Amino acid sequence: MAAISDKNTAGSNPKNRLSAAASSGINIFFILYSALCVIPLLLLLSVSFSDEKSVLTHGYRFIPEKFNLAAYAFLYKDIGQIAYSYGISITVTVVGTALSMLIIALYAYPISRSQFPHARFFTFFVFFTMLFSGGLVPWYLVYVQMLNLKDTLWALIMPLLVSSFWVLIVRTFFKETIPAAVLESAKIDGAGELRIFIRIVLPLSMPVLATVALFQTLTYWNDWFLSLVFITNDHNISVQYLLYKMLANIQYLSSNPTAAAEIARAGGMFNFPSETVRMALVVVGIGPIVFAYPFFQKYFVRGLTVGAVKG
Repeated sequence: MAAISDKNTAGSNPKNRLSAAASSGINIFFILYSALCVIPLLLLLSVSFSDEKSVLTHGYRFIPEKFNLAAYAFLYKDIGQIAYSYGISITVTVVGTALSMLIIALYAYPISRSQFPHARFFTFFVFFTMLFSGGLVPWYLVYVQMLNLKDTLWALIMPLLVSSFWVLIVRTFFKETIPAAVLESAKIDGAGELRIFIRIVLPLSMPVLATVALFQTLTYWNDWFLSLVFITNDHNISVQYLLYKMLANIQYLSSNPTAAAEIARAGGMFNFPSETVRMALVVVGIGPIVFAYPFFQKYFVRGLTVGAVKG
């Protein structure tokens, strides 16, 4: 009752309230900021559905002067490889994010407990990797020669599994936010550390875990460098690297009319939509990941330990 009374008193304190002008100003600021984030996406979507000649003549417009699906028709010619690379990216993202969250949480929980005698050592160990690394060549040799992961999906998953920064963020969240009284009461009731971790710590930590999972999802989905380094054929490349290769080829043909003419003479396409297809590539690349935000958003604003400790 005392905790509830203090909460109500704090909530009713006029000093904690914003004035109408300040509240309106904050709302206007975030509306404008959101518009600045959405407007470029609307522009590239509009350009991707525009006619190539109208774009070259009149520039980019929010409303297509002449509606045309030539850019997507051009991409459809390679729909088999695009669909397969989509499957690779989705598999890598789902498996990588799940394993990453499991490892990060399992590492962060012990070093957040003051009873763990080696907490400082393992905290320093993970912090040290943020400051120093072995370099690109040893990193490559470990995955290719020692682990023999070249041309496998694990080469796209393992290098991004653990982020030292997110380990420390989750560790701080466990240590500072989850009430020690809740953990102690569970221990008195006979629960072991694993049961406390699964039944208490993880449910109370959904906001931070969902936030980290979202950033890990974005990291896996947007990665193209690992496909460039570890994959030597088109079999296991991610969709981002495939689109990167397509964009590089389009730019080369746009700047080299001789090569484009040779391709046209061999039966290929000469007048391909170079400008609009670039926008279509972006739309294809960001499409699925946009749907991840609504799934994670509800955890960002949820109260973490409201009512967990009674006064």
